[in-house]
Amino acid sequence: MTRRRLKENPVRREHPGLVIALAAGLVASAVLVPTSLATGIRQGDGTDDTDPAVVTTWNAIAERTILTENSTPIPVSGQYFGFVSIAVYDAVVTIEGHYRPYLKQPRAQAHASTQAAAATAAYRVLSHYFPASARQLEADYSASLSDVSSGPAKARGQEVGQAAADALIAARRNDGRDAARSLDVTPGPGRWRPANSEPMRVQWLGFVRPLVLKSPKQVELPGPDPLDSEAYARELAEVTKKGAKDGSSRTAEQTETALFWSANPVAQYQQALRDKVTRRGLDTVTSARAFALLGTSTADALVACWRTKYDFAFWRPGTAIHLADIDGNGDTTGDPEWKPLIATPPDPEYVSSHACITGAATETFRRLFGGRSLDLNVSSPVTSTTRHFDSALLLDDETRSSQVWQGLQFRQAVDDGNRLGRQVANWVATHQFR
Repeated sequence: MTRRRLKENPVRREHPGLVIALAAGLVASAVLVPTSLATGIRQGDGTDDTDPAVVTTWNAIAERTILTENSTPIPVSGQYFGFVSIAVYDAVVTIEGHYRPYLKQPRAQAHASTQAAAATAAYRVLSHYFPASARQLEADYSASLSDVSSGPAKARGQEVGQAAADALIAARRNDGRDAARSLDVTPGPGRWRPANSEPMRVQWLGFVRPLVLKSPKQVELPGPDPLDSEAYARELAEVTKKGAKDGSSRTAEQTETALFWSANPVAQYQQALRDKVTRRGLDTVTSARAFALLGTSTADALVACWRTKYDFAFWRPGTAIHLADIDGNGDTTGDPEWKPLIATPPDPEYVSSHACITGAATETFRRLFGGRSLDLNVSSPVTSTTRHFDSALLLDDETRSSQVWQGLQFRQAVDDGNRLGRQVANWVATHQFR
């Protein structure tokens, strides 16, 4: 991101306390937005008296359960956000209609409570996959249902939510999660070398059955630039200069950007969507669909990304810079003392998982809110700041550069990863939640 770009579309910092309150999504506006062909957001028809905050509240509970209480690895967390969002969506649309369920659902009885259904679906899915959080989830569930009047409507809603959760859990049995996998790489130029003999993290993820994609290898990518190419030499020089921990040519602003995006991007975009749907005053159906699109796209983008990492097993910039003298390229120069700004994670370089996540998110946001009218607030616990984005393109551009400035990625990996994420989100949006 250049200074000229920043001047044209300045990044707005806001007080982190305000952002946390907004991102929590616990208070929903009563304002409903009119139908828009550009965004696909519908006018509330007045038949659903459910508080839309049930969707954002349980998304926040999911984040706490998945990431804080159970320390789920970032790449794997996408799976569980996808699971919860699908179950909530199926429960909501089974009662409210307007969109097709992801999985076949029993027909809901008349006057079932949508709020009870959404809360039950999320609670049952989270309780199943994270039993260690059972006590806190029970308290959350009790609080969530306290505003729903006791009676047949509440009971019927709970039945719908239970059925949606059960269907999701059954559909994901034996999907490849936690299967035994091993990435064995023969040492050599361009080949990934684990730091401190640490194996690739979550090696099984690239072999998980996707939620919507036909295959983890559905999106074809060209792979990293050949080691002896001019393009590779340019990329190595860029990350050497811009991504170094010490003595880099980064500006102070670029360093802050790199640190801002060193946070968990899965959580950042979930929080951003909570803030967005709350400020926009979206109804329960539209909110549930928005989270289903984001959760499912992110989950499948990470599966495809991890399969690409596994198949190419390309070395990280730190290794490449240390061993540039053996890469066969006369235009590269090695530096055995070079270190990246951010510690290198234990997985191959190509493609960038951050870029895959961001591409999936920006394409989802573009479809929901318009590519040039995002009005999106993204916060970072690393820098305790918030950035405002009105354009999907600028969000993509900033995050791609941030990964190079962190010293973790080559430019080709972030460009291709972002494209992978966008293609996955496009496929999800055209094949599900319609």
